[in-house]
Amino acid sequence: MKKIFWVFIISLFFLASAFGAVQAKQCTGPNASGFVPCGQDASCQCEIIDLFAMVFRVFDFFIKWIVGPLATLMLIIGGIMILISAGNPNLAGLGKKTLYAAIIGLALVFCSWIIINFILTTIGYRADWNVL
Repeated sequence: MKKIFWVFIISLFFLASAFGAVQAKQCTGPNASGFVPCGQDASCQCEIIDLFAMVFRVFDFFIKWIVGPLATLMLIIGGIMILISAGNPNLAGLGKKTLYAAIIGLALVFCSWIIINFILTTIGYRADWNVL
């Protein structure tokens, strides 16, 4: 059951990334620069493409403002744990595990563009998927 759930989540992510590049209409309104690109007034109704644009904006926000600073903080915490371990092998091991997990997380985040680009190129998608 878990495997099916993760396959669904990953495929939904790739679908949203692929269709997020399609240009959504730009509405002018007080909230036009937020996550939701439509529906601020009666002249700008929401369409299905706006859903993908919103998912792409949320993902972009998550990567830029949450994952990067959090991974940097975990790198700092892991380094401090190793420095203050003072011969305690449990604390040094925990610091090493924290550093290892933070480095793997950063590598996945920074390589996600390469992974998505490779998959979309393989299946034949030629448009700029990473430009909203």
